[in-house]
Amino acid sequence: MDNNSAIVALGALAQTTRLETFRLLVRHEPAGIPAGELARLIDVPQNTMSAHLATLSRAGLVTSERQSRSIIYRAHLNGLRELTLFLLKDCCGGSTELCAPLIAELTPCCAPDAKLS
Repeated sequence: MDNNSAIVALGALAQTTRLETFRLLVRHEPAGIPAGELARLIDVPQNTMSAHLATLSRAGLVTSERQSRSIIYRAHLNGLRELTLFLLKDCCGGSTELCAPLIAELTPCCAPDAKLS
């Protein structure tokens, strides 16, 4: 990811409805949510939600897939990963003792279940 892509992604998230939408989509991975249901859950008109989803899509943060008459939206977790890694790339100038608490806080939500090994 480069500076311009990061700025577009951060700009897309710098609005309340889009941030709420993205976080909702992350919570509903991998199933995703139909566009109309997103509008209902966030309580915005469908055309407004469409505009927000287009912004998030252009920023590389959501993907869509047509299923019959619905469009299912999903968080693009690789886009989130790229943005997060871009922000943390030069974390603390390589001083692992400074970055360790940040990494430790991120890890529990995504740690693979030991039972699956």
